[in-house]
Formats: sequence, C-alpha cells, structure tokens
Amino acid sequence: MSQSSHALVVEGGAMRGIFATGVLDGFLSAHYQPFNQCFGVSAGATNIAAYLCKQPKRNHTVITDYSCRPEFISLPRFLTGGHLFDLDWLWQQTIADIRLDLTIFSQQKCEFYIVATSINSGQAHYLKATKEGLEQQLKASCAIPIAYRDYPVIDGIKMTDGGVADSIPVRKAYQMGATEITVILSQPLGYRKKRKKSSWFTKTLYKKHPELAKASLKRAEDYNESIDFINTPPSDCKIHIIAPPCDFKVGRMTTDMKKLAEGYQMGINASEHYFSQTQGSSLVKVTKGHPKQ
Repeated sequence: MSQSSHALVVEGGAMRGIFATGVLDGFLSAHYQPFNQCFGVSAGATNIAAYLCKQPKRNHTVITDYSCRPEFISLPRFLTGGHLFDLDWLWQQTIADIRLDLTIFSQQKCEFYIVATSINSGQAHYLKATKEGLEQQLKASCAIPIAYRDYPVIDGIKMTDGGVADSIPVRKAYQMGATEITVILSQPLGYRKKRKKSSWFTKTLYKKHPELAKASLKRAEDYNESIDFINTPPSDCKIHIIAPPCDFKVGRMTTDMKKLAEGYQMGINASEHYFSQTQGSSLVKVTKGHPKQ
C-alpha cells in the first residue's frame, strides 16, 4: 500500500442509503475513483459495490423500486413469523434483473471490505470482497437481525448486519493505514445514537446469541466513538465528512417516492459540494487531524 492512502467509508441505514446512492452516483458522473480502500456497512456496502462496478442509478432502482415492493418489505408477513425484509427475494430478483457487473468489479484495484457481525462472537468481520463471494458477503452485511430471520454463512460463520458491531468503520480504515478518509453518513451532522433503554428486552430478543446481545447493547457507544473519531481525528489523518442536511426526511423504512427522490438529489448535491470542498457547508465538513493523545 502507498504511504498516503485514501479510504472511502459508507454507513448503512436501509432506505436512508438513498443519500449515499446520490453521492456515489455523483462520483461516478465525475469519474472520481481515487480510493485505495473502501469500507461499507449494510446498505453502505451495496452502494459501494455499485460504485465499484460503475453502475450509476443501479442502487437508485433497488431502493426506489425493488425495496419498496411488498415482496421485500411486509409488516403483516413479519407479524405472522416471516421476514420484515425478505433478502432472499431481493437478492434473487435483483441478480436476475440488474445484477452487479462482477467483471468490472474484478478489474478494480481498490480493496473493498464489507462489514458483517458474527452472531456467535458479536465481533465485526471485515470481509475482503471477491468477485466470487461479493453477493453473499453483501447479503450477510445487510441481514438485519430479527427483521430478516436467517443468518447468511460466510467461511463457516453465521453472520448478520455489520452495523451491529461497527456502524461506521472509520477507525478500522485508519488502523489499516488510511491517512485520508472520506466518510458518507446516513444521518445529519450532530446526530448521536441513543443507548437502548431496556437491556432486558435486548437480551431476551437475542437469548440464543448472548454475544450478539452484548454487541447490540454496546452499539450506541461504539457508534458515538466513531463520530468522535470523525470530528477529532489523529494528527496524521484528514477526514472529509459528507452528511445529509438537517431536512433529510428518509428513515430506515421510508417508501414515500417524493422523500426518496429528495434524498437522492441531496446526495447528488452533496457530491458537488465535496468536489468544490466548500468550507462550513451543512453537507460537507472537513476535519483536519488533531494531535494524538
């Protein structure tokens, strides 16, 4: 790896991923691919995959069409014991209709790490994406516990949503040598994750997987530590923050087409701000390193 390394980190957030879709489509339009490494979580990982496969609008279609269909998201089905988010259907259908361009992906020099969480250890696994394993690795990262009632198996390990163990892997990117990090968030600047009020409920929910319960209970703390790192990075690291504006109205389960269209356009706008490096923008903020403690 070169002495100076630029990493891209993209947060997940289900339908909130429409913002990052817009940002990365803006990057593709500008033929902007300077990254040595990419780190993606859940929807953030699928957005990076489409970016590395050079398929603009691909994930826009996934979010605004396939992900809004009742075959994918269904509360009545969930209440009767099925999936809230049926990843089996989504993966099968999108692979058939708008598959990622695995040939283009295999030509990429950028290393791509997909974050997933082991259900037995509760620890984050940073899966190095391969042409052969990409689709299953992405599925593992997107497998939100409970909402998807199965656990994809990667290298013999049952995995679930990468966001449980590491929602914003900026610290991992830094540990792996990144001296410059562009991070795309799914929440406006200033957002802090609140701790779960009931540890009993979480432990009951994951009673078969106690380490996963511990990771879930520690998620807010880990998330906020990543935000702290982003806001005050070490002296040898520069971070570019791209975040939705305060009026971003897309939630994890939003299917309102107007809100999704607005969220996508906000991402496009944010990519333009990023290129101009507008200081003090509500969309893009640059934090320069502070002395190490």
